[in-house]
Amino acid sequence: MKIAVCIKQVPTREWQPRLNDQKTWIREADISYEMNEPDAYALEEALRLRERHGGEVVVCSAGPARVQTVIREALARGADRAIHVEHDSLGAADAFVIAEALAAAMKDEAFDLVLTGLQSDDQGHGQTGVILAERLGIPSSTIIMDVRIEGSSMRVKRELEGGWFQWLAMPLPALLTIQSGINQLRYATLKGIMAAKKKEIKKASLPDGLQPSQQVVGLAVPTRSKQTQMITGSPADAAKELVRRLRDEARAL
Repeated sequence: MKIAVCIKQVPTREWQPRLNDQKTWIREADISYEMNEPDAYALEEALRLRERHGGEVVVCSAGPARVQTVIREALARGADRAIHVEHDSLGAADAFVIAEALAAAMKDEAFDLVLTGLQSDDQGHGQTGVILAERLGIPSSTIIMDVRIEGSSMRVKRELEGGWFQWLAMPLPALLTIQSGINQLRYATLKGIMAAKKKEIKKASLPDGLQPSQQVVGLAVPTRSKQTQMITGSPADAAKELVRRLRDEARAL
């Protein structure tokens, strides 16, 4: 089985966002990066499927040269090789552009299964996977919590609202967006890190004429505000007033 896993490099969750001078994106010069967490779960699921059914796992990513850091991490965890669509404009590109860039690089590989994370930790649109499936011409399903391959088809478990789940039967090839928590993540071993240095990272170019479908007009960091109100009077009166405010104003009771 030939499995592709699409991964993205995102700012670390501990980093406090700082906007650029134009207020259109974050200031990238002082950011530390990591692998997008939902994509890490997609990678782990691909590795487990390979262990059960054989084949290879190919990591695919689109972004600037710095993305090779998370590509090497994925190779160290066990992926067999990688495809990197390298271009500086892809660091802050929208889901349409990323999907188009990945589809052009992946179309000749004839993958049996394509896995992506449900959404990215930075932009969080949750659209790259489904758009990529359309560009590859294969069926897709989202919010997947279990994958069971059965010959030339598979059964997948989708997470719904209110604690409900749904089982679907799908043909292969197909694309799935993986929910975080589907499995227990593994980490790179020293042996895996050394082996990753020798694994292939194929460079792919950005398709000609590919233009952004959307533009960020402006960003703003959320502001924090608090207001302290003093309740005066006797202890009994203050307690009654506090209960009233919690019930009628704060809606906490």
